[in-house]
Amino acid sequence: MQITTTRSSGSWLFVALVAIAAVGIVLFILNRAMAQQSSDPADAELRNKLTKEQYHVTKQNGTEPPFRNEYWDNKRPGVYVDVISGEPLFSSLDKFDSGTGWPSFTKPLAPENLVEKGDRTLGMVRVEVRSKKSDSHLGHLFDDGPRDKGGMRYCMNSASMRFIPVEKLKEEGLERFLPLFQ
Repeated sequence: MQITTTRSSGSWLFVALVAIAAVGIVLFILNRAMAQQSSDPADAELRNKLTKEQYHVTKQNGTEPPFRNEYWDNKRPGVYVDVISGEPLFSSLDKFDSGTGWPSFTKPLAPENLVEKGDRTLGMVRVEVRSKKSDSHLGHLFDDGPRDKGGMRYCMNSASMRFIPVEKLKEEGLERFLPLFQ
């Protein structure tokens, strides 16, 4: 007795579907890799200027970990500026310990340098705070700040800012803010 086997059309269909899926996966991976290597020269320059975390926070709307960021517990007097544009954003005089693990401020130093936008990500209704000139994501605005100082909490990411101590304000072209610290 001789047994012969033939491939059914269902087997060939399965092989074809697996091959198509494999090609799709490869194309997806290549597409993601190419998207990360932007052809925009300004973006490439920005990626070189910033750390991975700074880029993730400012340009991909990320959030750094609480209590493990550069400025959450910084108590030195000075001014916080946008890490990309250098725009003045906040003063240490308006910084407070919110207990959240991120630098928090009761008000901006230069409100004209900020843009507030509605944010419904993560299933929440929040107000996103962005830098006007660089369009950088800075953090979020909440209404649970100190009541005696207006009740607002600007909860910012350290990665989106650079701190300039008061003794370097003149050197950085921010001498107009020196009288605040006298």
